[in-house]
Amino acid sequence: MFGKKQTVADQLVEVLVQSGVRRIYGIVGDSLNSLSDAIRRSGDIEWVHVRNEEAAAFAASAEAQLTGKLAVCAGSCGPGNTHLIQGVFDAHRSGAPVLAIASHIVSTEIGTGFFQETDPKRLFEQASHWTEMVSSAEQMPRMARVGIQAAVGKLGAAVLVVPGDVLEADAVNDTGEGHPMAGRVLGAPPAEVIDALAERINRADKVAIFGGIGCAGARDEVLALAERLNAPVGHSLRGKESLQYDNPYDVGMSGLLGYGSCYEACHEADLLLLLGTDFPYRQFLPQKNTVQVDIDPSRLGRRSALEMGVAGDVGATIRALLPKLEPKGREFLDKMLHQHSKELDRVVGAYTHDIENLSPIHPEYVARVLDEEAADDAVFTADTGMCCSWIARYITPNGKRRLLGSWVHGTMANALPQALGAQMLDRRRQVVSMSGDGGLSMLLGELLTARTHRLPVKVVVFNNSSLGMVRLEMLVAGDPPFETDHDNVDFAAIARAAGFHTVRVEKAADLRAAMREVLDHDGPALLDVLTDPDALELPPHITKEEASGFALAMGRTVLAGGVGQMAHLARTNLRNIPR
Repeated sequence: MFGKKQTVADQLVEVLVQSGVRRIYGIVGDSLNSLSDAIRRSGDIEWVHVRNEEAAAFAASAEAQLTGKLAVCAGSCGPGNTHLIQGVFDAHRSGAPVLAIASHIVSTEIGTGFFQETDPKRLFEQASHWTEMVSSAEQMPRMARVGIQAAVGKLGAAVLVVPGDVLEADAVNDTGEGHPMAGRVLGAPPAEVIDALAERINRADKVAIFGGIGCAGARDEVLALAERLNAPVGHSLRGKESLQYDNPYDVGMSGLLGYGSCYEACHEADLLLLLGTDFPYRQFLPQKNTVQVDIDPSRLGRRSALEMGVAGDVGATIRALLPKLEPKGREFLDKMLHQHSKELDRVVGAYTHDIENLSPIHPEYVARVLDEEAADDAVFTADTGMCCSWIARYITPNGKRRLLGSWVHGTMANALPQALGAQMLDRRRQVVSMSGDGGLSMLLGELLTARTHRLPVKVVVFNNSSLGMVRLEMLVAGDPPFETDHDNVDFAAIARAAGFHTVRVEKAADLRAAMREVLDHDGPALLDVLTDPDALELPPHITKEEASGFALAMGRTVLAGGVGQMAHLARTNLRNIPR
């Protein structure tokens, strides 16, 4: 393939091609030069140039999450690695099969404090299932294949550290043909475990289901279980894609971004079934009467006290369980569905009715219009903070749409680079980045990446000149907002200079036409919407302590002379301020 003098870099490229890799995200230079040259000569892999290695890892993670297959990013020695790690960490915690190639300084200088020296192995240990350094050409191609299998088999990041001089060295071993990568074993637990689980479920009068990302391949089974038990079905944010749409048992989402009657269903049930979820917020779980099913045994019981923990694939477990279950009545389900409808009107509908003429624009209204105007198979990415709330509450899944974000790591600036990875995968599919002004500012240079590669990504900026979620956290803690607000930025002007088609909207009456114009544009486009910083997302369940803190912060602000600010906040959130 490469002629007689195949280098280790050539061999690595060949292994990646055998593994189905078609692109690598990163920035060329320094210790990566031999790899980028091997890619240039091979012609089988596209190098996707980004402006920050962090964005490279986010983009690779998005590709891996959408396909379920291996994606690759790369960073050069020293600063290239330290930029890369944020996105690698996010990919790893998202369960995305990503191989990060972290090049190292010349091997003879390792340990001397040489220019740009770091210790990549120690650096990436927390951010991966597997991180190892190739010290000699003799270790290839085996090391590359071990790393790939770790990423795909364990679902997360693997990091291959290679010094620049090792990449340049002549290959020693034949590459061979490779082998198919194997994922997790999707099996049911033993028969005696199924019997014990069925006995517990049959004893309970009221059963609720709370599902997560582990239900992604088991939607039909979860709905069949809900039908047999007449069980209300709640979900985490990562379970929303699979469990919300066309679900007659849906009672919404729990947690800080939640809505509906999910919280009440989980707490009023005689037995709560946690299915394929590692939902982290213990305060939203009842901490009793709970059974958990997860394919990863290490997750059992780490979020909630359990009556029983079951290690197994969710779909396989339910299929084995169903014949042993007795039907239940609908009284509990009907009560929760009625309450769910009431809560939706109160929480989700609070800011989206009769506000077309209000200014500044409510961000919830922006999300609702986006939901109505976006394509049926669109990919949405969302920044952390308030944008997570808007995608959770207002973007409607339908079995074809995909929702991506930094759901587990919670890092800023993820939405735009994730959108780039999604768009690289399929240029014909509509991809929308729901960007906060804070997140977009952090990796603003990736607008240039979209333009460079002619990616028709759409960016909707919720521009409230504030770190909205941090602002809310301070209010709930009883503190007036401090250093959360900043000068308004004209992102439309910046994006226009970067080669985007842009529209800036300040009036709600102009929003729908502007949204349609941006979504229909044949190329990269950005919609800059000035939204109300005082429109605060509040969870469906709030403690007395949190409500007291909110009231205390309002009082402190009033005493400090901010009466007008609090009056506006009260008017804006009148239907949602805790009573």
